[in-house]
Amino acid sequence: MTLVEFFALPLPRQCRVLYLHGEFVMAIRYYRYKVNLYLLNGEYLEVFYNHKQGIIEAIRPLDTTSKRMNFYADQVKLRALNAL
Repeated sequence: MTLVEFFALPLPRQCRVLYLHGEFVMAIRYYRYKVNLYLLNGEYLEVFYNHKQGIIEAIRPLDTTSKRMNFYADQVKLRALNAL
């Protein structure tokens, strides 16, 4: 499944695919979210979980220009990223 096909799915289906076929890498706290980082078919994806509401609000490709990269880099050595 390509990322285009993955993101064409509704959010609940994306969650199912990611949890069944993705590899959990790590979790960080970022503002009001717990952000889980997953690897799916060689692509890193972030799952934004609003712990106060108990819902997943979004799944997005990893933005390598984001300040969140500092949190990830401090805790785990990521595999080669396409954007770097």
